[in-house]
Amino acid sequence: MTIKIDPDALAHRIPPELHGQFIEYLGQCIDGGIWVGRDSDIPHTDGVRQGVLDALVELAPPVLRWPGGCYADTYHWRDGIGEASRRPVTFNENFGTYELDNHAFGTDEYLRLCEQIGAQPWINVNMMSGTVAEATDWMEYCNRSQPTDLARERAHNGHPAPYGVSYWGIGNEPWGGGGTTTAGSYLDAYRVFATAMPRFTLGILEQTSMYAIASGPDGNKPLERVQWTRDFFRGLAEYRVPPINGYDLHFYNWNLTEGETAVSFDEAGWDRVIESSLELEDVLLEQRHLMDEGIAELPTPESDFFAPPVSVDLILGEWGNWHRDAFSARPALFQQITMRDAITTALSLDILHRNGDSVAMACNAQTVNVLNALLLTDGAHTIRTPNFDVFMMYKPHQGATAVHVDADLHEPHIHVFASRAADTVTINLVNTHIADEADVDLSFATPVRVTARDVLTSDSPTRHNTAAEPDVVRRTAVEVRPDVDTDHRVHLPARSVTVLRVDLVGAS
Repeated sequence: MTIKIDPDALAHRIPPELHGQFIEYLGQCIDGGIWVGRDSDIPHTDGVRQGVLDALVELAPPVLRWPGGCYADTYHWRDGIGEASRRPVTFNENFGTYELDNHAFGTDEYLRLCEQIGAQPWINVNMMSGTVAEATDWMEYCNRSQPTDLARERAHNGHPAPYGVSYWGIGNEPWGGGGTTTAGSYLDAYRVFATAMPRFTLGILEQTSMYAIASGPDGNKPLERVQWTRDFFRGLAEYRVPPINGYDLHFYNWNLTEGETAVSFDEAGWDRVIESSLELEDVLLEQRHLMDEGIAELPTPESDFFAPPVSVDLILGEWGNWHRDAFSARPALFQQITMRDAITTALSLDILHRNGDSVAMACNAQTVNVLNALLLTDGAHTIRTPNFDVFMMYKPHQGATAVHVDADLHEPHIHVFASRAADTVTINLVNTHIADEADVDLSFATPVRVTARDVLTSDSPTRHNTAAEPDVVRRTAVEVRPDVDTDHRVHLPARSVTVLRVDLVGAS
């Protein structure tokens, strides 16, 4: 197979925010996972598990979404601030969690975690069981610089400076657990919540940093998702347009086949999950097209003093594999990660990279102990899953520019993506075949030198990392030849993700 790469055939910039992460009060994602408490014998920094913190510092996710998810629409932010011993204890039924919730990990703990790992926070407000006043007070608590009562309360709780939270999700999945609404009834409520958002500016015409995110459709319902987006934007075009910056689509790669688990499957199960993950690209293109149609119909104000929005960003707020056995897992939605999940994670990220001109932000669901996790915890142990390796291998694409590649479409098991940053090209080569190795020939338009090659693979499709064997599936650096040439052959193991670093020689 020959793949032609012209490093000067540049496309769009890849938003770093496509590598975002998502944490929620679900199972042991937070309590028992990220958060062990300030009195825990498990090594920690101010209550955050040290193994998780160290991994997230290394990963440096650009965005971290919280508190949900479905939990957001039952969460009252005041329950999670102030002295820990005075916070209420409630019962968390979110997706079968069925655990007491002492609210020890609240707004300040979350936002300090974001500061520690360099992530932009994305907070979802409670739209179903909360009020507009509750939401705007939360925004004031996080962002107000003037010495109001809420700003002074934040300072009393240990953070005098504003946190500067820009991303605010208005509700979550209102078509389901967020209220089982229609697009129209959700939009009616959205208009009020979004309009009430404080701007945190000192001038009427000064641009605000506040970024309002509306809930998009259930991406796994082909008919409903089209109708939802059409109805939402048709309704948005009625009368004046409220603040809206992003539109949050959710899409999971469901694997509901009876008789197999996340770590027990045959070749048919491997192929089915790999193939179904590719649907994401069609869903993104479809939704972007529907959004553009709707935006084109937005009204022009009768006064030119205020202009309508020219665009709304498409966001993939939740994505990842969801296997059937997660529904019966304890803790809730715990899911092991094999090479099959690593392959689909790589393919999904490449879909996002390839469509970085259409999708502005995305969050893997979820970071710790739930579904498509990057990290698992077991007692005092923190285990880095193969998905963690994929995200680490793909970090160079953040902020780089996508490069056009010309690949042989008759090789369905080989997937390729490339990006360029300065005089370095990073190339992903994914071999999705469960058993067959492959050799590919890379043909460049200009002489290059391969300077690094990382490979993630496993000796069995079902192998996975555990506390007893934390490094069974781990990326390795493979020795490369320092030849300068236009043609380079690369060997791809079966079921593998390979990332090449290529330096241009004599680049202009």
